Amino acid sequence: MAGSQISASGSRGLLPLPAAATCYEPGGSRPNLQPAEARHARGGVLPQTEEGGYASHAAAHRISDRPRGPGREVPMSRNDQVTRQWFLLQALEKPGGATLPELAAALPEDYACHPRTIRRDLQALEVRFPIYTERVDGQVRWKLVEGFSRVPAVQFSPTELMALIYSRDLMKPLEGTAIKESLDSALTKAESILPPSAHDYLRNLRDWFAVGLGPHKRYAEHRETLEQLARAIARSRTVEMRYYTAHRNSTTRRKVDPYRLWYAGGALYLIGYCHMRRDVRMFAVDRIRSLTITNHPCQLPLGFDLDAYVRDALVVMLGEQAEVELRFDRKTTAWARDRIWHPSQQAVVGKDGCLTLRLRVADTPELTGWILSFGPGVRVVGPESIRRKVLSAAAAILEQK
Repeated sequence: MAGSQISASGSRGLLPLPAAATCYEPGGSRPNLQPAEARHARGGVLPQTEEGGYASHAAAHRISDRPRGPGREVPMSRNDQVTRQWFLLQALEKPGGATLPELAAALPEDYACHPRTIRRDLQALEVRFPIYTERVDGQVRWKLVEGFSRVPAVQFSPTELMALIYSRDLMKPLEGTAIKESLDSALTKAESILPPSAHDYLRNLRDWFAVGLGPHKRYAEHRETLEQLARAIARSRTVEMRYYTAHRNSTTRRKVDPYRLWYAGGALYLIGYCHMRRDVRMFAVDRIRSLTITNHPCQLPLGFDLDAYVRDALVVMLGEQAEVELRFDRKTTAWARDRIWHPSQQAVVGKDGCLTLRLRVADTPELTGWILSFGPGVRVVGPESIRRKVLSAAAAILEQK
């Protein structure tokens, strides 16, 4: 699964290809191999993204709509190039390496697989990785030097390994996704090198320490959607999707420039620019009914801070910021005082043993419900508008039959 964050800067231009790398000689003896660049014409260019981002969405679309002649290669973004090279490295890690057609087949259908593009990718990879070619049964195979396809052993202490293995439970909400499968594979390898006595200790550890995740959603059935979103973010491509809005009970078609996948409150959300709303919005991944990656490039606007965008949310809901002051009785203070409810909070316990909590958070139904969760152990000091909302919600609960 491709990485799920994009860079806000880059440069579009035609940069010279890096100089070819020297062939590696494992074991001190040089096999009868040729460096890859010896068989291909030197020169060529590596396309990069445009520095500073596009002036507008329309400008981005004009770039993607340029005519493509037969066999013509269209410059792609830096993210697209890096992700494509990641897939090529995965193919080269396999025993025996891969031929050029096999490398092309290893790329997803929506990635450029022109032989010239793949050769340029391989030349770029040669600078950083020990790649060589060998003729086998009349075919040229690209390979990684033997032994390099496996990462050197990292020295973990037994307790560090056990802590890593134990963290598996924290990712249970992503069961069935590529992220969780990769983590499980890595942790299974870590678990296999523990001595038998450590396995016994790990079982005993589970008897007295367990991870409680709280309410969360499951994403196994949304695996394909997550993989498409990760690919779109890595390639900086607009997506078209059918999205279900719960409070309106309606499904609409949206064009969205995807910025980041965000996990909060037991659920995954897509943060991106919605063309229909002409604003940055948050979309619950499990409410995306269908999704298609377009050829339209997009980019995170310069100066846009994703962390600042979600800063006011108590959990996930966004709204107008309010400065809230809450007063807890002594009984509720005993368990509320030591928790971090929000990064903005200021907590003071008075001489009477009662907690005063001040927060700068979004004024949303999420905030009202959270305050109600403390029952009679809390009082809203201000603002008055939030105090009235809490009283109204409490009255509505009492009226329920």
